[in-house]
Amino acid sequence: MKGSIRQRSKGSWEVCIDTGRDSATGKRMRHFQTVRGTKREAEQRLAELLVSVGQGSFVKPTRLTLAQFLEEWLKNHVALNCSPRTKASYEMLIRRHIIPELGAMRLSQLEPSHLESFYRREREKGCIHRKGQLSARTVRYCHSILAEALGHAVRMGLIARNVALAANAPRAEHRAMSTLAPEDIPKFLEAAAETPYYAVFYTLLYTGMRRGEALALRWKNVDLGLPSLSVLGSISVVETVYKLNGEYVIKEPKTPHSQRQIALPPSLTLVLGQHRAEQKAQRDLLGKPLTENDLVFSHPDGTPLCPSTISHAFANIIRKAGLLHIRLHDLRHSYATLMLKAGVHPKVVSEALGHSSISVTLDTYSHVLPGIQEAAAQRFDDFLSVRGIGNGNVGKMSAKRSDLAVGVRGFEPPTT
Repeated sequence: MKGSIRQRSKGSWEVCIDTGRDSATGKRMRHFQTVRGTKREAEQRLAELLVSVGQGSFVKPTRLTLAQFLEEWLKNHVALNCSPRTKASYEMLIRRHIIPELGAMRLSQLEPSHLESFYRREREKGCIHRKGQLSARTVRYCHSILAEALGHAVRMGLIARNVALAANAPRAEHRAMSTLAPEDIPKFLEAAAETPYYAVFYTLLYTGMRRGEALALRWKNVDLGLPSLSVLGSISVVETVYKLNGEYVIKEPKTPHSQRQIALPPSLTLVLGQHRAEQKAQRDLLGKPLTENDLVFSHPDGTPLCPSTISHAFANIIRKAGLLHIRLHDLRHSYATLMLKAGVHPKVVSEALGHSSISVTLDTYSHVLPGIQEAAAQRFDDFLSVRGIGNGNVGKMSAKRSDLAVGVRGFEPPTT
């Protein structure tokens, strides 16, 4: 394996290496690269190239730009392997943020420092335009997209390494979780009762379901049980709905854990029973009988509710009730927080929320744990006290320990 260095001008060096012979013609193939700097830097680059050729990881640079590669990646890889919604979010960030800043660079010349400078500019750009900083979460999402795309480029043999893995993305910002306090729930439900979406919001609050899961719910997946309130039914979450480019998309949830059974509280059973009766009456007037395959929450004609309409209605309800601003998704956090504070085992809460593991639940709602631990410690003490093991014995044991301590302190060795 051969290589050489030739000075082209002051501070400019040409590095040349042999890359083998063309399998078709048998001609010798060489790769030339310009290095700007000192001769020592050129020698270091020559050594790196020779090592990569020897290990079989050498990739001949092309004129392909990052923008050209990302457009092809979106069209050929993302479109086939990701959901339409994921593809739309990728396209938005790539075309609005990544391509304008980095798109003109050659794919083979991209370095970790370029990515870190891009992340810094994106975080500061909002302040320049007086619109607030671009959130660290959004910048980290750009980083994840680049890491995934460049990883695909490595597998396709377009580049030798994924530089995104060596770049540092901004740390995620920790925000205090906003939830409904127990005393705020009656105000919220009272305001919600004046809208057509009362049953929707009641279901979201009392099950912890995501907005898309609730709007995709069908009557065949709801078991209202017997008239007796002691028999709890269940909700089977098997689909989610969202709106993309003006069209409704109903599909299976992203992960298997999201397909789950959720117990119905008795009060929610009553709300859904009344909602079904009203929905059936509306359908009868329209001459469209209600079927088990129909959506639980829909327009009178059976078409899906617009997710953004539900979110806007929720914001109006919160404002009308005079409550502090929270997002619609915070109803899910409220459900989880209240369940944990009520002493429900975190594993049960985790399964109801559809988390991949209990650790996700504990990490997300760690702010609730101190109170839970204090209550558990008190229950443990109460449990033992009922059985005569506790406060009374503690006093006796303390007295014995005091007598023992006095005896030890009063001990004097015998004199000789």
